[in-house]
Amino acid sequence: MVTAAPTPCAWHTDAVGGTRAQRLEVRRRRARLVGAAGFLLAAALPALLFGRVVAEVDFRLDWHYLVGWSPWALIVLGLLFMVPVVVSAGRDPSSRLYLRTRNAYAGWGVTLYLLGFALATQVATLVDGGAVH
Repeated sequence: MVTAAPTPCAWHTDAVGGTRAQRLEVRRRRARLVGAAGFLLAAALPALLFGRVVAEVDFRLDWHYLVGWSPWALIVLGLLFMVPVVVSAGRDPSSRLYLRTRNAYAGWGVTLYLLGFALATQVATLVDGGAVH
């Protein structure tokens, strides 16, 4: 028995397979997964690279000492700015969870994170005795 191949309809299927809504949901799910994985990697990277430097510091209440914590404060601020961006990743623009100013939050988050990371690299170099390896 020979059956005719169904004719593709724009609202039903396409050459890739699945309805348009299914493909859109797969893209949204992938965006959420990539956003969450990138955020977790960005949060874990400073701890992995600079954990030894932070562990070597003895706590005291002194202005110069507290200024030395600025790289890690900038990294945390950058990650905090990225939380709403990650939450709104893959959302429908008409959703209430979609952040309208997500590009501004992403810009601030990336800028503060990279600035903190660069300063943390300099602090780690100073803790190692200023020697460049």
